[in-house]
Amino acid sequence: MKEKAKKKQQMGTLKKVLKYIERYKVFLVLSLIFAVATVVSTLYIPVVTGQAIDHILGPGQVEFPVIFQLLQRIGLIVALTALAQWLMNVCNNKITYEVIQDIRREAFAKIEILPLKFIDGHSHGELVSRVVADVDQFADGLLMGFSQLFTGVVTILGTLLFMLSINLRITLVVVLITPVSLFVASFIAKRTFSMFMLQSTTRGEQTSLINEMIENQKVVQAYSKEGDVLETFDEINGRLEKASLQATFFSSLTNPSTRFVNSLVYTGVGLAGAFAAMHGRLTVGQLSCFLSYANQYTKPFNEISGVVTELQNALACAERIFHLIEEEPQIPDGEDAGILEDVRGNVDLEHVYFSYDPAKKLIEDFNLKVTPGQRVAIVGPTGCGKTTIINLLMRFYDVDSGSIQVEQKDIREVTRKSLRESYGMVLQETWLKAGTIRENLVMGKPEATEEEMVLAAKAAHAHSFIKRLPQGYDTVIGEEGGSLSAGQKQLLCIARVMLCLPPMLILDEATSSIDTRTEMKIQNAFAKMMQGRTSFIVAHRLSTIQEADIILVMKDGRILEQGSHEELLEQKGFYSELYHSQFAV
Repeated sequence: MKEKAKKKQQMGTLKKVLKYIERYKVFLVLSLIFAVATVVSTLYIPVVTGQAIDHILGPGQVEFPVIFQLLQRIGLIVALTALAQWLMNVCNNKITYEVIQDIRREAFAKIEILPLKFIDGHSHGELVSRVVADVDQFADGLLMGFSQLFTGVVTILGTLLFMLSINLRITLVVVLITPVSLFVASFIAKRTFSMFMLQSTTRGEQTSLINEMIENQKVVQAYSKEGDVLETFDEINGRLEKASLQATFFSSLTNPSTRFVNSLVYTGVGLAGAFAAMHGRLTVGQLSCFLSYANQYTKPFNEISGVVTELQNALACAERIFHLIEEEPQIPDGEDAGILEDVRGNVDLEHVYFSYDPAKKLIEDFNLKVTPGQRVAIVGPTGCGKTTIINLLMRFYDVDSGSIQVEQKDIREVTRKSLRESYGMVLQETWLKAGTIRENLVMGKPEATEEEMVLAAKAAHAHSFIKRLPQGYDTVIGEEGGSLSAGQKQLLCIARVMLCLPPMLILDEATSSIDTRTEMKIQNAFAKMMQGRTSFIVAHRLSTIQEADIILVMKDGRILEQGSHEELLEQKGFYSELYHSQFAV
């Protein structure tokens, strides 16, 4: 049953691959035509060679004029064969890399619309491995399949026809021994798919570890964990070595096994042909032609067996990438989803329930009403659900029950684009793309003028350090901000939001990496920016949210206390404890 399921799985993957190839059927047909032309011209050469041999009758009996004509014909055929083979390879490359381009495009497009739950639940390095390494492996297998499978099959059929035209009995010897070669190749191929699948999965695990360690190398070195990381890497690397060796060893048995069978074919043809020549049923030229055909007939079996092995690897890699492509995307905007317009900042959360894991309750019966221009601060211990509220407001996750409304419209009934354009967001975790400072600043407002950009940078107190960079606003920074400090990266993210100035703001530990003096200046800039705008502020430093209109004190997904800074201190409850604990000596 397990074997049947595996075979069904392989066939399903193969059908998916063929659907991609079908888009380029014109090139597929051309490739087949050129493959036939290559094989026919290649098989015709032994016929002409045999004719030339038959014109060598004995000492002093060589018909040179005829032989020279035949040699010229062979030269022309070789040239045509080379041209046909080149054109076939052009078509094969076109099909392969167009298919790979389509698959990569679909995979990346799917990542863009996958729910954050999937991204958060999978290793980023493993996803990278699927889109890069697995697709490359698949491309190699597909290209080999086109290059050798077509010509191999056509060569086998063409050789049989040519041999039948020369001698039926000797051809039967070839045909009767052939199934042994096919059986050997099939037997080995069936057992290599699961091995290549394990190899591909382990390679993804290794890529994931490398990606994670490179991104966090400072932390690894700070805690002197290099040895532990190396041990983990060696363990995974050892498993990859074992899986790769096992897959390669078993797959490499195919070629020598089929070569042994093919040698039997060649031997059978040689013996049968020799007896036929002795009895005058074959000429010496025809015998040489037959031996050449026997060699050409068996050669494709070696190639096809190699192709089958490589295709096992390719299909294993294709299966992993198709798993990604076929993942359920985030719930799309409804056909009747409206556009959120004229946003003033009315936000209502009614009886909201949400948890990342159904077995672990988080937010339960959460209610909040925010009017335009209010500054809402959310405080509480780690893991109480502060950032989760932000995720729900932005609809990175959908509520399990209850509703979140903006301007009396349920956010599930409006487009995500219009909802997210209504918010400006600065997170504790900064993100800057590889490119210029300018490109990063205008990300949310591409049409911004130079003056607007500079004013936003000045408001965020980023202008002075930007001007000190080698090319100012045109300085190119690397991935994740390159050599910029954590504080400088956060200032750029703040400037990016200040340039957009949307009707609502979300500040999640927005000044966590900034020095106290600069933070005081930015708080003043934030105060100006927040005037007339609904703002949600997540902060651990309670000194930064004393001016908030409403402070929500959360614990275990519930609002324990609610009010202004002075009101909450007077209550002498949980907020008062948190506040005084920060200033305790």
